[in-house]
Amino acid sequence: MEQQINQPTPENIMQTGTGYWSSKILLAAVNFQLFTMLAEQKAMTAKEIKSQLGLNSSDRNVYDFLDTLAGFGFLKRDGLLETAVYSNGLDTDFFLDKKKPTYIGGMLEMLNNRLYGFWGNLEEGLRTGLPQNEAKNGKNIFETLYADADKLKEFIHAMSGVQMGAFMAFAQKFDFSNSKTLVDIGGSAGLLSLMVAKHHAHMDCTSWDLPPVGPIANESIGQSPFQDRVRTADGDFFAHPFPKADIVSMGNILHDWDEDTKLMLMQKAYDALPSGGSFVAIESVIDGDRKDNVFGMMMSVNMLIETGTGFDYTFNDFNSWAKTVGFKSTSLLPLAGPTSAAIAYK
Repeated sequence: MEQQINQPTPENIMQTGTGYWSSKILLAAVNFQLFTMLAEQKAMTAKEIKSQLGLNSSDRNVYDFLDTLAGFGFLKRDGLLETAVYSNGLDTDFFLDKKKPTYIGGMLEMLNNRLYGFWGNLEEGLRTGLPQNEAKNGKNIFETLYADADKLKEFIHAMSGVQMGAFMAFAQKFDFSNSKTLVDIGGSAGLLSLMVAKHHAHMDCTSWDLPPVGPIANESIGQSPFQDRVRTADGDFFAHPFPKADIVSMGNILHDWDEDTKLMLMQKAYDALPSGGSFVAIESVIDGDRKDNVFGMMMSVNMLIETGTGFDYTFNDFNSWAKTVGFKSTSLLPLAGPTSAAIAYK
C-alpha cells in the first residue's frame, strides 16, 4: 500500500493573511446595525436592506456582502440573489441585536472605530515597544479615553461586550456559598456585579472604578432589578486601597499593566480580603504550552498596541505572582471560550 505523503498547502496562510477581510465584513455589519434591523424586521430582501442602510454600491456588491455574512453563519438566507430573503442567525440574533440586554457588539464597535486602524501599525509597535493608539505621542491612554465622554462610553461598553459570556459563566460556576460581599475593581459598566447578584440572592456587590465611570454603571444598574444589592463606588487603584470584601475580582484589568503593577494590584487585593477570601482575575489566560489559546496571545499583542507594557499571562505566571504576594493557594476555572478565572485564595 502506497504511503500517503503530506503535501504543503497554502490554505492556512491565505486564510490567515486575508483574515482582516472577514473581520471587516462583520464589523461593518455591526456598524450598520444590520443585525438589530433584521431582529426587528425578521426578514428582508437585499433590495430592502440596501435601501434601509442607504448603500449606494451596486446590487452585486450588496449580494456579495450579505452572502458572505450568510456563508459565515451570521445570516440565514432563503433564495438566491434577487429572490433571496435574509434573517439573523441564532448567535447574531442573541448577541448582536443592540436592543437586547445580551448585546456584546460594544467590543466590535470599538474594534471597528479604534483598534482596526491602530493594528495597522503592529510592525512599528514591535520595533519600538510603544503603544500605537491615542497614547502614541506619549499620552496616557486611560486619561485620554476617560477625558472624552463618547470614547469612554464606547470603551466601557466594549469591555462589557468582550466579557459578557465569561461573567455569566463565572456567576454560575464559582462557589459563592461562603461569601457575602464582592467588589469588582475596575468594574466598568457593573456587568459582573449584576451577573453575580442575579444568580446569588445572598451576595452584595460593589462595582469600583474611576468617578467618570459611575454614571455609566449606574445606568446599567438602574435598568436591573438588583439595585438593592449592586452599587457603585468611586476609587483609583493607584491612589486608594481596595474596599474590603470576601471576593475581590478584576475583569481584563491585570493584563493592562507590567509585572510590577500586576504585583501591586494583587497585593492591594490581598490586603482587602479576609482569611479565606478570594482574588479572581477573569482574562484570556494563556495555556502553559502557549499553543492552544491563540486568542489569549493575540490579546496580549493587543496590549502592546494599547499600553506598550501590558501583557496577558499563563496560569504559571499567575501562580508565581500569587505566591510572591502571600496567597495560600490558586486554581483555574475555565469560563467561556478563551477566558478563564485565575483564582488566588488568602
